[in-house]
Amino acid sequence: MIALHRHLVATRPAGAAAPALARGLILMLEEWVERHRQRRDLLALPEHLLKDIGISSSDAWQEGTKPFWRA
Repeated sequence: MIALHRHLVATRPAGAAAPALARGLILMLEEWVERHRQRRDLLALPEHLLKDIGISSSDAWQEGTKPFWRA
């Protein structure tokens, strides 16, 4: 993300860095919200559906309880 920000700043005219940074922050926040939703949904799946996707309930718990900012 930092490398992308540096690239955007280097290739844009002066004064355009703030909008690029704002877009990057918005994208990051959207990713965090989506990650939180997916992990919450994963924790709600019953055992037979977890088995269908090939993970155990302990794997689901381990992934589902991670903080939203951690990939």
